[in-house]
Amino acid sequence: MTTNDSGSAPKPPAKDPWDLPDVSGLTVGVLGGTGPQGRGLAYRFARAGQKVVIGSRAADRAEAAAAELGHGVEGADNAECARRSDIVIVAVPWDGHAKTLESLREELAGKLVVDCVNPLGFDKKGAYALKPEEGSAAEQAAALLPGSRVTAAFHHLSAVLLQDEAIEEIDTDVMVLGEARADTDTVQALASRIPGMRGVFAGRLRNAHQVESLVANLISVNRRYKAHAGLRTTDV
Repeated sequence: MTTNDSGSAPKPPAKDPWDLPDVSGLTVGVLGGTGPQGRGLAYRFARAGQKVVIGSRAADRAEAAAAELGHGVEGADNAECARRSDIVIVAVPWDGHAKTLESLREELAGKLVVDCVNPLGFDKKGAYALKPEEGSAAEQAAALLPGSRVTAAFHHLSAVLLQDEAIEEIDTDVMVLGEARADTDTVQALASRIPGMRGVFAGRLRNAHQVESLVANLISVNRRYKAHAGLRTTDV
């Protein structure tokens, strides 16, 4: 007897992993938007037509950076940036990560938060990965923001390439991690708004440490080859 003969409903077809939502109408906030990585991401998303607000501890600093970036980017203090955004990218320095998120717990409640912070140390031998008590920067964010939907992405992007106005496309994949498929799909779609980029699901937040840590290896690659290396996943 077949499954259909037994009266059971047929199993629905598997969802196409590349069937991603339209995110063009969402406002993207960038905490740490005056730093190199934050500025670069803000510039690329705004250039792609996304509404972007960059945040800083000082509103006037954010407003000045936004004016330099153009493309309709707006600046505000971190709290206002979080309130006005649908998706909030965390691009602050590692040493200010926990303090910044703790201070914005209320403003980030209910938001989709994308952590792209890489906990790194530096010595005479170069960059090396640090392991936070929670396991990763993303897991620390999830612990500090219980009312938010935390994902991790945008770790392996060169700030130099992001800010270079002469570069039309950035040939790289973005590893996206998170607990809910709807959230990771949204972040994948956001990554794909930047020409040349592709968002690729890479697991749950418990796997974020090795993704964050790989930046130390890319720094070594860049120093040896005078490059701005990124990543591409094959056969996907």
